[in-house]
Amino acid sequence: MMLYERFKKEIIPKLQRELGYRNPMEVPRIEKVVINVGLGEMKDNPKVLESVQNDIALITGQKPVITRAKRSISDFKVTKGDPIGCKVTLRGLRAYVFLEKLFNLVLPKTRDFRGLSSASFDGRGNYTIGLDEQLVFPEIKYDEIEKVHGMDITIVTTAETDREAYYLLKELGLPFKD
Repeated sequence: MMLYERFKKEIIPKLQRELGYRNPMEVPRIEKVVINVGLGEMKDNPKVLESVQNDIALITGQKPVITRAKRSISDFKVTKGDPIGCKVTLRGLRAYVFLEKLFNLVLPKTRDFRGLSSASFDGRGNYTIGLDEQLVFPEIKYDEIEKVHGMDITIVTTAETDREAYYLLKELGLPFKD
């Protein structure tokens, strides 16, 4: 059963019982998933930017947006308008499909994986995961990558507290180390 269908049929009633909601619409949901890649020292090479865009598009099935510097910072040799990364925002069914792949294929495949910390919540019910390399995704072929880069994956929920978001993500299958 697909993650979204499981969420509708099994997880909503379970969270409703556990967290004491009277209405199924009160149950927290996944609002969006944001995948962000910062280019850092690679910003001078336009070929790397194109390669990162292609990798993110392969992983998510959606074309990434280039993020640009909002202001100039001389210490980092960044001027206003320079490309400094790229990001993709997944909503709805695409977000659930991506999370299913992340929880079941990608995270268990990472080296020395023993579960994720529950300390990565931001205080508002959102959770961020940092990956060191894009090679853990099954769509990426080692021979075709330009440069190994990491990424941040932020799961934005409608939960009002970290506790509610923790229960939601735990039920969806996020492997926390307990």
